Amino acid sequence: MTRVGVWLIGARGSVATTAVLGALAVRSGAAGRTGCVTERPEFAPARLPEIGDLVFGGHDVSEVRLGKSAERLARAGVLPAHLPRAFADELDRTEHGLRRGLDHASEGVRRRDVDRLEADLREFAEREALERVVVVDLSSTESRPGVRAEHTDPDALEAALDAGTARIPVSSAYAYAALRAGCPFVEFTPNTGPRLPALAPLVERSGVPWAGSDGKTGETLVKSVLAPMFAARALRVRSWSSVNLLGGGDGATLADPANAESKIASKARGLEHMLGHETDGPLHIDYVPDLGDAKTAWDHVSFEGFLGARMTLQFTWSGYDSALAAPLVLDLARLTARAHRRGRVGPLPELAFFFKDPAGTGEHGLAEQWRTLTSWCAAPEEAE
Repeated sequence: MTRVGVWLIGARGSVATTAVLGALAVRSGAAGRTGCVTERPEFAPARLPEIGDLVFGGHDVSEVRLGKSAERLARAGVLPAHLPRAFADELDRTEHGLRRGLDHASEGVRRRDVDRLEADLREFAEREALERVVVVDLSSTESRPGVRAEHTDPDALEAALDAGTARIPVSSAYAYAALRAGCPFVEFTPNTGPRLPALAPLVERSGVPWAGSDGKTGETLVKSVLAPMFAARALRVRSWSSVNLLGGGDGATLADPANAESKIASKARGLEHMLGHETDGPLHIDYVPDLGDAKTAWDHVSFEGFLGARMTLQFTWSGYDSALAAPLVLDLARLTARAHRRGRVGPLPELAFFFKDPAGTGEHGLAEQWRTLTSWCAAPEEAE
């Protein structure tokens, strides 16, 4: 039986906890597969690893155990109340496989830091007898890095790691370790991760694929449907304003303007591409602790029709981000494992359907992304 490892960065966070517990519940038949895109019939030809065959491990800097994280999510209404207790033993077994993550190092990332991360991945694969391991970044949103020599020059990066002065994003340190361990990588956040230019040669040498970035779970998902609709109907959007309200750890992280900058850029990227012209409108992300793990987005679209008639569209999206994101994490782990099995190297544009800022393609419309994804999954092995 094929066993695929899924190594989660931020393994005790809300999305990771929901993904792990969800996979356990699906495997046992205690939960359905609603929200799992790859369970649709279009993906049957792809011979993806079964959800029940996924084995979980991960890094985190939090000391909150996985079971406690699940209990908190159940109290918040994100998870069914009975699930954390029903799978307490399985969650504890996963907890024993988690390792201490990498703190944000103000003095720089050291060679021994990335060596330790790499060793954790190799030990996980050997201990669990895994065919391959897919690393998924679910960590907190980082601030956008300034430009340094080690960001663009591979030799400068190696020298800085040796000296212990590499000022690279922590997400890129994880990506470096994953590439060195021969593990495909999924950047589910707007973090830099494998996009760091200095990592490009390492991607080629490692011969692994990567997917990213920033999972498309809510408001941007709706935008990727509506924006092409306006363009197809030749209706000119004059402004598109968005307000996002969220609580939880993600909201607290994004309350820092430096961290919010990359998230806002990721959410905004692609709108003008889909509309075919520039448009006005602010995009706000506001932290509301009272919302807990819920998030709400409100959008106001002003558009112009025939003979200059002015009209508007408004929509509100409200949901639990972890419940929306977790099944996509399982989907992406399965799909990226398939790409690795088929010998793909570098960014995977076929997986743009899942991301706000897709790597390897400028296509942002959901319908076209869906056609690309399902066509790739239907292609026979020898076609690639």
